[in-house]
Amino acid sequence: MAQDLYNNTEARLRFEAYSRLQAAAVAFGESLPIPEIVAIGGQSDGKSSLLEAFLGFRFNVREVEMGTRRPLICLMVHDPTAETPRCRLQAEDSEEFGSPIYPKTAVAEAIKEMTEAHLRQTGGTVSAKPIVLRVEFAYAPNLTIIDTPGFILKARQGEGESTPNDILEMVKAQAAPPNRLILFLQQSSVEWCSSLWMHVVQELDPNFQRTIVVASKFDNRLKEFGERWEVDRYLSAAGYLSANVKPFFVALPKERTISKSSEWREQIQAVDRMTLQHMRENIAGGFDEERFGSCIGFGNLKRFLEEELARRYRDAAPATLALLHERSNSLAAELAQSESKLHDMQDTASLRRLAMKQVGATVMSFQEMLLEGVAAPELMQHGLTLEEERAASSAPQWPGVQSTAEVAHAELRLLGGASFERSMADFRAAINRLGFPGVGHASVANVLLSLSLKGASNGDAAAARAAQKVARSSARQLLLPLLDALIARLAAVLLRTWHIAVDHIVPQDDALRPYVAFNAELRAAFQAFVNLLEEQCRGLVRHQLDVATSAYAAKPLSISALTLEDDDDAVDAQNIPPPPTQILHDRDMMAASQMTVPETPSPEVLANNRRARRPLASFQPNLTAKPASNPVNKTYSSVCAMAERHFMAIRQSVAAEEAPAIVKAAFLEPVSRRLATDLSIHLFARTDQHFMNWFASPGAVEVLTVKRDALARRVDGLVRCKNEFAELARCL
Repeated sequence: MAQDLYNNTEARLRFEAYSRLQAAAVAFGESLPIPEIVAIGGQSDGKSSLLEAFLGFRFNVREVEMGTRRPLICLMVHDPTAETPRCRLQAEDSEEFGSPIYPKTAVAEAIKEMTEAHLRQTGGTVSAKPIVLRVEFAYAPNLTIIDTPGFILKARQGEGESTPNDILEMVKAQAAPPNRLILFLQQSSVEWCSSLWMHVVQELDPNFQRTIVVASKFDNRLKEFGERWEVDRYLSAAGYLSANVKPFFVALPKERTISKSSEWREQIQAVDRMTLQHMRENIAGGFDEERFGSCIGFGNLKRFLEEELARRYRDAAPATLALLHERSNSLAAELAQSESKLHDMQDTASLRRLAMKQVGATVMSFQEMLLEGVAAPELMQHGLTLEEERAASSAPQWPGVQSTAEVAHAELRLLGGASFERSMADFRAAINRLGFPGVGHASVANVLLSLSLKGASNGDAAAARAAQKVARSSARQLLLPLLDALIARLAAVLLRTWHIAVDHIVPQDDALRPYVAFNAELRAAFQAFVNLLEEQCRGLVRHQLDVATSAYAAKPLSISALTLEDDDDAVDAQNIPPPPTQILHDRDMMAASQMTVPETPSPEVLANNRRARRPLASFQPNLTAKPASNPVNKTYSSVCAMAERHFMAIRQSVAAEEAPAIVKAAFLEPVSRRLATDLSIHLFARTDQHFMNWFASPGAVEVLTVKRDALARRVDGLVRCKNEFAELARCL
């Protein structure tokens, strides 16, 4: 019954189908739950010898260290017509196998060369990518075993210190999938309680549901047993392994000079017979043969693995067929999409549609980041702190501001609209720390003397007008660089946000990604758009600053508000208009004797003339005046104080009220209304010949062609496997 399970037509058909599926999965990187056997264990625990025993011939006579740093998938195919082993290695990144390797002893050298070439390419000492060896032989079973590098405690000379851990992690990854049986080898001379690597198996398969434990080199341990209870206790592994674990005890020929395959197979059978004979005759009382007889010898292990793998193949066939249907359909759809992209890359109308789609998606993403905010974690990693943002802009410092103020959210990594608003807050904080600059005596004297030529009415009025002029000049000189720096900072924020939007959109639809010229033109078009906005914004801000610092400003401070009179009551009441009756009755009607003829100056006119001459006289040297009077310093201080008040008023009006609104409107309104249109005109309002110049990239078409061809091979291979399993399902 057991023989029929794994040695009949259906079993061979199943094995062939799974073998080809396994080769295709390795070639194309597919992850399919195919029943497999993974051999693991420490170095020198006998995995290579066990593999040769399964194959029925020795291919590593010279003990070449062949695949000790890469997994080796050995596909054994029982072919009654192959009296000589046909060994073929699968090419890297292909499902095709090379020519048969002769003589068979050259297989180990070929595996070694393949391993070294791959490790040179990857630059490592260990690789998880397996080598696939297909062996067709009359004396090989229908079996697939994955031989893994042996666990080591110390790296070899010339290898990195991390090699032992790299091997451990790689082997664990190979044995982790639940569809794989774990064939764990351990030398029988090691006590169960002293096992170095049993913990790895317990970590991978805590209940030993898919683990077969093999005590190798059993002949070495056999010499230590003298009585039945000793050997039975060791064979049961009581107290060390679970009751459901059934260890196998295997001894193989030690003679390494055996070269003929027939001699090797005969020696394996002879060792099995001698082992049983020794246990029956040389141990007092023998051993519990009914309980442990089926676990002794290589023949029993081979039979068990063939039965177990055949059973798992049969049980997994329906699920594997369903999975192949799903994967082949998915890959077929991917292949159709790839062919469509390849066609589009050579068609102007299709390229225009793809480009418009990408531009539209990028604009929408950019507008969302700028106007609605960003919450996606993959985008937040591109944000900058305020200090990083300052350093990245063309104006890292605010001109004329010596110290920096604390700005809310300065340590947060922001982008888009949040970064735009934080830059505005940084500007307002800088403006608030901008003080009135010092004004020299000569500057004040120049203004006052110029005003005297225009016949200023009195000294206080002239001083007030001089203060206004000084304040307006200082405001233009200090505020304009700050406003220019703000515009440059905001333009940089827009550019960074655009680049993030482009990088975020392009990978999602990478059909146009290989075309460097088009993607560069897309970025250049937005750069030109921002440059235009920057230029327009500067014009608006400069015009607004000119208006605010003009003598005809909409809200000028009155001259009386700027004069520094000693009469506080007069100052307090300066902006309160008198009632109409007060204008008529403040003074009595003059009598005729009090009226003057026009040619005679009145006392009021004389007083006004004296006040008009006072500012000029204050700057004339007065050699007879006492030092304590100092009218020059008094007038200069008055002008400076009044100029500072007027400067602060202009600063508040421009920086805190009008400029932010102008800047936001100049940048954000065009982004929401004109960006898509302007970019479309720049990119698509061109002749087909000019447009296709951006896509004259043969390399991009070649990349898509290679991808399409690789997908076609994968689809072809999986469809063949699917058809084989469909045929297999009809046979079951």
